[in-house]
Amino acid sequence: MPATTRDRFTSRFHAAARFVAQRGLLKPVVWRMTSVTVLGRECLQKVEDAYVVVANHTSHLDTPLIMGALPRRLARYLAVGAAADYFFDVWRRRGLTALFFNAFPVDRTGTSARRVSAKALLNRGVPLLIFPEGTRSRDGSLGAFKPGAAALASSAEVPVLPVAVIGAYAAHPRGSSWPKPGRLPVGVVFGEPLTALPGESVDEFSQRIRSTIVSLAEENSDRILGTHATSRRDS
Repeated sequence: MPATTRDRFTSRFHAAARFVAQRGLLKPVVWRMTSVTVLGRECLQKVEDAYVVVANHTSHLDTPLIMGALPRRLARYLAVGAAADYFFDVWRRRGLTALFFNAFPVDRTGTSARRVSAKALLNRGVPLLIFPEGTRSRDGSLGAFKPGAAALASSAEVPVLPVAVIGAYAAHPRGSSWPKPGRLPVGVVFGEPLTALPGESVDEFSQRIRSTIVSLAEENSDRILGTHATSRRDS
């Protein structure tokens, strides 16, 4: 990787600029437009160095919610995998994505040359946020997981932080240009870090991560959504 590309992910200057963008601009907007609950922060107390955050993906709110919910020490250098064919195709969108999310391009087509290696970032101590579904859900349901995130964490020997994002689809569904009014409830739930078990295949590890996220969502939806969850079941 060129030095300029390499420096962007670990530069203290860039980290300081992201702090202003994320905590001074983006987080206040998202927290003001939605009613945010964060659960499971105690699961993060022993997490250090590189790791892979793995979460469900239903909304453009997912990334700012996760980054805003993480403790500052874990979010400072977090790099977000973003679709190369969308977030990196226009210079203005590419610049904003880099500023706010320390993003690296993920090729969804399989035809582009890899400009940044996710494993190389992990090996240099840069934690990653990856959405294994590959794209936002069209209806809010959890899709199949591609095994890349599990394979990456296993090969780099770093933990996976499973995260369930709850309510983001209702607040800002795919196709909408802005979150719905009324400060709808959304939540971020962190689970215990996961590592690949001896003899566990990549596919098995990926499925275990997915099952953990499903459980986190099911166990905490009522607590986060409250009367909204009840009204949807009764409708």
